[in-house]
Amino acid sequence: MALTLTLKSGTSWPDAWRRCLEVAPEAFRDDRVLNLWDSSWQADGHALPATSPVDGGPIAGPPRLDRDSARRAVRASLDQHRRWRHVPLPERRARVAATLDALTEHRDLLALLLVWEIGKPWRLARADVDRAIDGVRWYVDGIEPMIGERAPLDGPVSNIASWNYPMSVLVHAMLVQALAGNAVIAKTPTDGGVACLTLACALAAREGIPVTLVSGSGGELSEALVRAPEIGCVSFVGGRDTGAAVATAVADLGKRHILEQEGLNTWGIWNYTDWESLTAVVPKLFDYGKQRCTAYPRFVVQRSLFDEFLAAYLPAVRRVRVGHPLAVEKREDPYPELDFGPLINAAKAKELSDQVAEAIDRGAVPLHRGRPADARFLPGQDTSAYVHPVTLLNPPPSSPLHHAEPFGPVDTIVLVDTEAELLAAMNASNGALVATLATDDQETYDRLAPQIRAFKVGHGRPRSRGDRDELFGGFGASWRGAFVGGDLLVRAVTQGPAGERLPGNFPEYQLMP
Repeated sequence: MALTLTLKSGTSWPDAWRRCLEVAPEAFRDDRVLNLWDSSWQADGHALPATSPVDGGPIAGPPRLDRDSARRAVRASLDQHRRWRHVPLPERRARVAATLDALTEHRDLLALLLVWEIGKPWRLARADVDRAIDGVRWYVDGIEPMIGERAPLDGPVSNIASWNYPMSVLVHAMLVQALAGNAVIAKTPTDGGVACLTLACALAAREGIPVTLVSGSGGELSEALVRAPEIGCVSFVGGRDTGAAVATAVADLGKRHILEQEGLNTWGIWNYTDWESLTAVVPKLFDYGKQRCTAYPRFVVQRSLFDEFLAAYLPAVRRVRVGHPLAVEKREDPYPELDFGPLINAAKAKELSDQVAEAIDRGAVPLHRGRPADARFLPGQDTSAYVHPVTLLNPPPSSPLHHAEPFGPVDTIVLVDTEAELLAAMNASNGALVATLATDDQETYDRLAPQIRAFKVGHGRPRSRGDRDELFGGFGASWRGAFVGGDLLVRAVTQGPAGERLPGNFPEYQLMP
């Protein structure tokens, strides 16, 4: 008999919203969030309606500014920057450290907002908040040698990031940029995260961090946030189409930039026998429904090993847990343990489902399709943003699933017979952020791994963006501009000696640290 689930006590969207009004009344109104610019919260912009991917219910939407207001916000940020860059490093450290203490105090509320706004299961939402706090604290503790004789940029850093990691990518970057002596500007992602970012920025602004937070369409605000002469650096995380437009703009202007873009991350299987390890890792690869820039949606498998691969893979993918991130049997039960909840919205879920159906119509072989009956949902809940795990063999070349990152819980498998075919299939997207080659033979790994066009290549284990001192970047079309991680993030947003060549992937050169 199927269980009847209920919402965990104290976790509804009205509960979260009420807590936001109590914690940061300066940034939240009864029915909307505010923009933050010129050192104050502004009730401007046109607030768009928004719905939660979790259940389709209404949540706060972004207050979208027009182009002229965005230009005023950027000019005001430059004034903040000119003052902040002269604040002594010990005081900057103290203010950022105080911000981290405030974020820690409200850690659970920030995580709950991430659940409702972008559909993260509780475990992953908490991890996103914790990685932001712990990562920035590492910089606070060790910033002096990273700064050395370096100086802040001539203008503020403009941040345009995707919706999937508001805290551990966007807020983390903003606080390190401010620690290095820069005022910071961020555009809230269009698809989600506005309340979480508003709360985080409210806590930072209270400590005197020169932060600007605005909402609006990329097309409307790009002139101000990318091309404006006041901007000292553009930091972008997102897809290749938008990233290419940003890259063209910053290249034309000779502007400092950090552009992280998507790529098809692949997991190669060649002369491999450790199937128990593969079975253990497969469910973890579905974390957050593979809505991550370092997700692995493609397996490239030696044909002669395909039967053994399936014997290890299929039992694992059948264990992937999907459902409403806050649905429990009893209201006081712990949060459910899930691998993922909804995709970012119903439109993305439909697009991905249509791509899967089209790929099958054109010859892909469905090896696994998750069943809605196995998921955890509330009675009568809207489930239009949910896609259950799918595995396809040999997606046709005409399908987007053949060459592009699906950004959803879809695995594709390509079979190969030679090492040359293995490398060609693993390099299908002209650059990736991560890859893995699973092989028993160290010599084979050492010989093939350098030929894989990914910034990080694991030997039988997944690679990630990394934390603290682990550098991060990309090759080909997956990354443009300065690399980050450790002291490279600080170097990317500060000025060094004349003629300095930053490690990175630039049109005129590629330099590893």
